[in-house]
Amino acid sequence: MLKTKTRFSLAQTAVFSAIAVVLLCSPVYPQDSSTDAAAHRLEAHPWMNSKLSPEERADMVLKEMTLDEKIELTHGNGMQGWGRPMPNLGSSNGGAGFVFGIPRLGIPMIQMSDAAYGVRASAQNGRYSTALPANIALAASWDVGTACEYGALIGRELRAQGYNMSLGGGVNLAREPRNGRTFEYQGEDPILAGTMVGNRIKCEQAQHVIGDIKHFALNDQESGRAEVNVIIGKRAMQESDLLAFQVAIEIGKPVAVMCAYNAVNGDFACENKYLLTDVLKKDWNFKGFVVSDWGGTHSTAKASAAGLDHEEPLDDFYGDKLKKMVWSGVIPMSELDEHVRRILRSEFASGIVDFPTQKSVVDVEGGLETSRAIAEKSIVLLKNDGVLPLDPASVRSIAIIGAHADTGMISGAGSAQVDAPGKPAAEWQAQVWFPTSPLKTVKERSLGVDVRFDSGENREAAAALARISDVAIVFAYQWMSEDMDLPNLSLPDGQDALIEQVAGANPHTIVLLETGSAVTMPWINKVKGVMEAWYAGSKGADAVARVLFGDVNPSAKLPLTFPRGETDLPHAKLTTPPPGAQPPDVADPEAKPAFSVGYDEGFKVGYKWYDAENKTVLFPFGYGLSYTNYSYSDLRVHSTSEGVSVAFSVKNTGRRAGSEIAEVYVSLPQQAGEPPKRLVGWAKVPLNAGESKETTIAIDGKYLSIYDESIQGWKLAPGTYTFLVGGSSQDLPLAAKTTLQ
Repeated sequence: MLKTKTRFSLAQTAVFSAIAVVLLCSPVYPQDSSTDAAAHRLEAHPWMNSKLSPEERADMVLKEMTLDEKIELTHGNGMQGWGRPMPNLGSSNGGAGFVFGIPRLGIPMIQMSDAAYGVRASAQNGRYSTALPANIALAASWDVGTACEYGALIGRELRAQGYNMSLGGGVNLAREPRNGRTFEYQGEDPILAGTMVGNRIKCEQAQHVIGDIKHFALNDQESGRAEVNVIIGKRAMQESDLLAFQVAIEIGKPVAVMCAYNAVNGDFACENKYLLTDVLKKDWNFKGFVVSDWGGTHSTAKASAAGLDHEEPLDDFYGDKLKKMVWSGVIPMSELDEHVRRILRSEFASGIVDFPTQKSVVDVEGGLETSRAIAEKSIVLLKNDGVLPLDPASVRSIAIIGAHADTGMISGAGSAQVDAPGKPAAEWQAQVWFPTSPLKTVKERSLGVDVRFDSGENREAAAALARISDVAIVFAYQWMSEDMDLPNLSLPDGQDALIEQVAGANPHTIVLLETGSAVTMPWINKVKGVMEAWYAGSKGADAVARVLFGDVNPSAKLPLTFPRGETDLPHAKLTTPPPGAQPPDVADPEAKPAFSVGYDEGFKVGYKWYDAENKTVLFPFGYGLSYTNYSYSDLRVHSTSEGVSVAFSVKNTGRRAGSEIAEVYVSLPQQAGEPPKRLVGWAKVPLNAGESKETTIAIDGKYLSIYDESIQGWKLAPGTYTFLVGGSSQDLPLAAKTTLQ
C-alpha cells in the first residue's frame, strides 16, 4: 500500500509539472478567470456538476478509480492512542478517525469526530466546543424544533474545527436504564427517540457534514458490549429498537449508519446480514454507507457480504486482506464497488465535496445561548408541593447543598465527553464538571436573599445549614459513562442519606437531579420539590436558576420511566460477562460472542413493560409538571382511506403562560397481541393563561401496525382501536374508539 501511494504521488507530481509548463507557455487572454477555471474543472471532473444527482456523481467517480483507491475508501487510517501506529496518522485532524480522499479526482478526506452532545476533544485542536444538554435531555423537550437547533449547532462547530463527519446520532432504546450510555440516547420509546434523532441529524447534515446514526442495533447495555449476543425475535426487534432507527432514517436521511459491537442472534452486528442488508439496505432502502464501530469489524469476506462498507479506525480486515480477496475473486469486484459507491454517494449527498471545510472561529456566545435555551426546555418538574417557583420577595434565605454545587455541574463521559473550559483532554471515564455554578446563578437571581453553600460531605453540617434556611436545595448527581453500566439506579456516594437528613431538618427541601437516566428516590415523600436537570451542558446552572425562580415555566416530559426499584425492571439483575470472558480477538475471523442476554420482554420496552405487567412506577413515561395547569376536551378521531388523524382541545386553566406536550396513545385490538398502549403522536402546544387551542395530529399508519414475521412486513390488525389523549402515559383523560380495517 505504501509503494502504491508513493507511485501515485510521483505520478501526480509529473502531471502537476506538465500542467505548470503548459500554463507558463500559454498566452494570456482577457477573460473571467473564475468562470474559466470552473469550466476547466467541470471538463476534467464532470462529477463536480452539482446539478447531477449524488448517485450519478458517485458512478462517474467510481469508473475512474483504481483498485488501490477503492480499498483506500473502505477503511480508516488510525486514531491517536488506538491500536498499532499508522504511518499517516499525522494527516488526522485529531478526531476519532479519518479517511484519505482522492485528490486527483477531487474527493476530499473524511475527518470524523465524536459529537454526541458537542464536539469531543476540541482542546487538542486548540479549539472550544459548546456542551449541549445530554441527548436524553433533548428527548425530554419532546420538541423537534429544538432537536433541529441541537444538530445545527453541532454541525457548525464540527466544520469550524475542520471536521466533516459526525459520529453522534445515538438512538438505542433505554431497554436497560442502567446502560452507561443512556444519557447519549433518547429514551425508551421508538417513535419519540427516532423522531428526535431524525430531526437532529437532518439539521446537522444540512451544515454539510456526513450525518451518522448509531449503534445498529440492540446495543442496549455496555457490560460486555463487544462479546454479548443479544437474543430477540424479529417482530420484537422490529417493533422496538429497529423501529427507532427506521423512523430516524426516514426523517433525517443520514448518509452513514454505525453498526454496533454486540452480536444479534448469533452474528456480530457488523457482519449481520439480516440487519445490514435485509433490513437496512433492502427493506428501508438506505442509500448511505455502513461504518463499523471502532474495532467492531471481525471478518473480511463475511462482513463484506453482509453489508459492512467501511472499517474503522484501522485496516485490519478492509486493507490488504480485502484487496487480496478481490484479486482472487473471493469477493467480487462488484461487491467492493457497491461499498465504494455508497461512500462516494454519501460524500456528494452530504455536501462535503461541494462545500469543503474551512476552519473558523466558533460562535462561543451563540453556542452558550443555544445550550441554555435547550436546557430550559429539557428540565422536568417531577414534584411540586407549592414550593416552586421560588419568590425572592418571600424567601429570605436559601441553602445550596451538594458536591460541586458551588462551582459546576456533572457531564457524561466516554467518547461523548466534551472538554470543559480549563479542563482539556480529560482521561477516559474521568468525572468532568462543567464550570456552570448553581450557587452563583441562584445568588445572582435572588439579590438580597441570604444564599449559603455546603458541600454535603458532612451531613450534620448540611442539615444544620438547612435548618436555619427558608429553603434548602440539594443538588444530587448520578454519573454515567460509556464502557460501563450502573450497578443500580440509586444515587451514589451517600446522597440518598444526605437528602433524607436535609429534608428532616427543613420541610421546604427541593432536590435538583443531575442524572443521565432514571434514579430511585427513597426520600420522595419527605421533600417538597424535585427537578430533573439531566446533564445540563455549558449553561446548565443559568437554566436551572431561571426555572427555579419561574422566569421559565417548565414544559419538559420524561422520555423514560422512573421505576420504583431494580426489581421492577424486565431484568432485575444486569446480565454481565462470565468470569474470564474477553472481547473477541480482532485478528480472529472465527471469533464468537462469549455470552448471551435474552430480551424475552421483546417489544415491551419501558412503559409498555410496566403497563403489561401492571407494575406501579415512581414517575411514568411522558410525565412532567408545569407552573400552570391544563385540561383536555372534545376528542375526535378521523379515519379515511388516506390515514387517521386525532383532533382535541387543550386549555391552559392556570394563571401563567406555558406549553403543554399533549400526547396521543393507542390501544390496538386484543388479537394484535400488543401491550396495553403505545405512543403514536404528540404536539407541543403554547398557551397563554386561560387560552384554549384545537390541536390536530396526523398518525403515521406504521405506528398503528404490527410487524408480521410471516410476510416480513407491517400490517394493520383489523378491529377496534382506542385513541387516548392526555399529559402523560398514565394521565389520559380522553378516549375515543374507531374501527380500522
